[in-house]
Amino acid sequence: MRAFAEFVMRGRMQATLGVAGSIAIPLLFWLGAAGGGFILLRRGLSDALSVLFWALLPALFWWLLGDPSILLVMVGTLVLAQVLRSTASWVWVLFSSVVLGMVFIAILSTISRELVESLAGAARPMLPQLMKDLPADQIAAVQESLIPALTGLIASFLQAASLVCLVLARYWQAALFNPGGFGQEFRAVRLPPALAIALLIGLLLAPALSAEAAPLAAICMVPLLFAGAGLGHGLIALKRLSGAWVFALYLAVLLFGNLICLLAVIDSLFDFRGRLARNQGSGPANGEG
Repeated sequence: MRAFAEFVMRGRMQATLGVAGSIAIPLLFWLGAAGGGFILLRRGLSDALSVLFWALLPALFWWLLGDPSILLVMVGTLVLAQVLRSTASWVWVLFSSVVLGMVFIAILSTISRELVESLAGAARPMLPQLMKDLPADQIAAVQESLIPALTGLIASFLQAASLVCLVLARYWQAALFNPGGFGQEFRAVRLPPALAIALLIGLLLAPALSAEAAPLAAICMVPLLFAGAGLGHGLIALKRLSGAWVFALYLAVLLFGNLICLLAVIDSLFDFRGRLARNQGSGPANGEG
C-alpha cells in the first residue's frame, strides 16, 4: 500500500487516477478514501480540491445506484482529515467523529431510510428462530427496535471506517515524510476526562432513553474503542512486548469491546502510560543507577 501512496504523490494526474479509480471499484473504496485523506493532509484542501472533485463523482454514482456508504465514508474521511490537519489533535478528530456519526444517523434515517428498512425486513423473519427461548412480547419489542438499532450499527460502521481510512492516510504521511511520527501520535491518544465520561454515559444510557436515542450508543462506543486501542499500543511499546500482544489487543477490542471502552475512560482519569513512563524513568536516588 505504500506504493499507492507514493504513486498519488507523483502529481495531480496520478493522484486523480489513483483515488478516483479506487473509489470506482466498490471493494477498493477504502483505498480511495484513504488516498483522498492523504492528499488533503499533505497538500491542504485548496490544492486537493481538483483531485477530490473527480474522486467524489464515482462515489456519488454508487449512491445513485443505492449504496450511500462509499460517498459517506469518503466525505467522512475528508472531514476528519481536515480536522486533523487544522488541529493536529486526535482528540478533536475523535470528538468530530461523534458529530459525524450523528450526521450519518440523520442521513440513514431520512434519505436512505429505504435501505435500512429493507435490511430490517430481511432480518425480521430470522428473529423468532434466533430468540426462540424468549417470550413473544420481548421478541416483538426487539422487532420494533430493529430499525433504530440497524441505523446506529450502520452509522457506527461508517464512522469507524472513516477513522480507519484516516489512520491509513496519516500512516502514509508519516511513512513518507515523518518516519515514526504516526506511531508516537497513536500511542499518545488519550481522551480528556470530561469527554470520556460523556461518551461512557451516552454508551450506557442512550438505549434506555428511547428507541430514537438508542443509535447514539454505538456512535459513542467508536471513539472509546479507538482510545482504548491507543492505550494498548502505548502500554505494549512501553513494556517492549512482542507483536503477539498487538494481535491479542485487537482480539480483545472485537470480543470485549465494553471492557476496552471502560479502560479508555479509566485511563483518561489516571493516565496509565504517563505513570508507567515515570516509573520506568526513575532511577536510584543517588543517581548512580
